[in-house]
Amino acid sequence: MGGTLMNQQNERLRRTMMFVPGNNPAMVKDAGIFGADSIMFDLEDAVAMTEKDAARYLVFEALQTIDYGNAELVVRINGLDTPYYENDIKAMVKAGIDVIRLPKVESAEMMHTLEKLVADAEKNFDREVGTTKLMAAIESAKGVVHANEIAAASKRMIGIALSAEDYTTDMKTHRYPDGQELLYARNVILHAARAAGIAAFDTVFTNMDDEAGFYRETELIHQLGFDGKSLVNPRQIAMVNKVYQPTKQEIEKAQNVIAAIEEARLKGSGVISMNGQMVDRPVVLRAQRVMNLANAANLVDAEGNYIEK
Repeated sequence: MGGTLMNQQNERLRRTMMFVPGNNPAMVKDAGIFGADSIMFDLEDAVAMTEKDAARYLVFEALQTIDYGNAELVVRINGLDTPYYENDIKAMVKAGIDVIRLPKVESAEMMHTLEKLVADAEKNFDREVGTTKLMAAIESAKGVVHANEIAAASKRMIGIALSAEDYTTDMKTHRYPDGQELLYARNVILHAARAAGIAAFDTVFTNMDDEAGFYRETELIHQLGFDGKSLVNPRQIAMVNKVYQPTKQEIEKAQNVIAAIEEARLKGSGVISMNGQMVDRPVVLRAQRVMNLANAANLVDAEGNYIEK
């Protein structure tokens, strides 16, 4: 149990994945200053056909020269059915991107094809094979139906994401304030991700004038269990983090669990108990995630004590 718990404790938080248009030099340059957990450079929908090559080169150069701090670096490449697909893969692997996000995924075979091309590029550019991770964006009914096999398609997979605009078009509907049109897709994608042991990302919320609607949607996906949300505006980062930050009561409960783990470790015991009751593995994992979120939100000090604000 100890090794598994340590892995969970050190799990990367992915509350926010901020889209950055790959053809916008200013946004590419400044993307690291906003504090997103993951930065996603977009070579697909945000870039006009005439600017695809220039955007790829801009992102490639930025990855070589700009320090983005601790953010996870992701790129959304162009789809398998485009002439830009293979060049995007080669350039991004050569640049050392952390994660490649493939749009419009509808089958495990699409991820297998991507994985092979990524592995070939890693070998060609002397990158350690397996270091470039993958994620899939699910944007259609077919993708939702095949979410389980997509999520489990590769050991490189770090997550799957819902993309609502294409999905609702495919379903012959559109976005509604209560989100009922996405409820099935959200639950399928979330369960597929959890079954595969990877992250689940919710779709973007594009109406920046509807702050209440953004909070309502973020609270819903947090309640469901999503790891985080894709974003289109830096202003949304703090809003998501606010929803995901644990309460004082949750932190104090987690601290008690962590203390019980340490007490068991010092005693050399494989059994963790608190207040005379055994603490089971789900409670431990939840406590460690709460403390990860508390640390990320600067709600605890170096010793893990709650900071009154």
